[in-house]
Amino acid sequence: MPAPEAHRRVSLTSSVPSLVTYAIPRLDNDLLLRAVNHEALPRVPVWMMRQAGRSDPAYLAYREQVGLSLHELFRSAEHAVRITMLPARFGVDALILYQDILTPLAPMGADFTFSPGPVLAHPVRSTRDIDALRPIDPAVALPFVAASIRGVLDELRGAMPLLGFAGAPFTLAAFLVEGRSPMQSGMARTLALAEQEPAAFGRLMDKLSAMTIDYLSMQADAGVHAVQLFESVGDAIPRPLYERFAQPSHQRILAALTPRLPTILFVKGSPFPALMLASGAAVLSVSEQTPLRTILDAGQRRIAVQGNVDNRVLAHGTPDEVRRAVLDCLRAGGGRGHILNLNHGLLAETPFANVQAMVDTALDYRIPA
Repeated sequence: MPAPEAHRRVSLTSSVPSLVTYAIPRLDNDLLLRAVNHEALPRVPVWMMRQAGRSDPAYLAYREQVGLSLHELFRSAEHAVRITMLPARFGVDALILYQDILTPLAPMGADFTFSPGPVLAHPVRSTRDIDALRPIDPAVALPFVAASIRGVLDELRGAMPLLGFAGAPFTLAAFLVEGRSPMQSGMARTLALAEQEPAAFGRLMDKLSAMTIDYLSMQADAGVHAVQLFESVGDAIPRPLYERFAQPSHQRILAALTPRLPTILFVKGSPFPALMLASGAAVLSVSEQTPLRTILDAGQRRIAVQGNVDNRVLAHGTPDEVRRAVLDCLRAGGGRGHILNLNHGLLAETPFANVQAMVDTALDYRIPA
């Protein structure tokens, strides 16, 4: 197991959005939504990014049984419902829709295939390519997403919240320009385009921001209880480009969804916490290096936190090491305005026993009076 990294010391000077209190629908388990509102709770709610897939043996068995590709699974409401529901059996406090961040790009003219990772036949490399991307109506172009949401809600019968999500525009732009996963290929072409042709890159970001607002609004219309915006390449964006392109896109998207429903902003590595605080998100999903109390205090009890257990501990540690890491995180959060999660998604090699150990530790922990 890798040695734990020292927590980053952060000095946060940032404007904090006004307090928004969200209406909470009637659910059997509403802990996550109450945590967003900083309500006093008996315990900290828990869910995990990528909980529906990869490391879950039930998911792997299901995929083998149905024999479908990822591309086909993402576009099937029937299968998406069944996969989304799988983590309910191990005690999480919220489900997140089984889908891919690249799904809304296909009707725009950029259909990725998975072999096994995402591959785009014709990457977006020029002004002509950017201008060729089509605007879409997600309700018309992606009916299986709304059908999946409605199907999960029917299965849940008010048991717990369902989260929707979308990729943030800079992350989507990186996939489009690189033509495959930028986490594997690096982002040299993407960063060069942003630096050398900022007007063209700005148009790409505008298109993707408008699409993302419509896509998340469609998910809200279908009934999700909160949405998460994934800036999965956040740790690879230089600050000048983050401030010029990523931050305005976050603010534009999150403002369009607030105060309709809670919004969660995930930025991989959370390299610029002060900018995240000013994004307008109700919840900030932060890395293992970002002190939770620092974020909570800087957010003035107006912004909740999510995280920040290291996914490498779950992948390579023992169940006892997982329990210790989870307890450290729960104590650091102070029990108010905190949703237990990971610094990033579950890694494929994570033993399922460690996933269960994280959930069980959260379920057993009681917030001190």
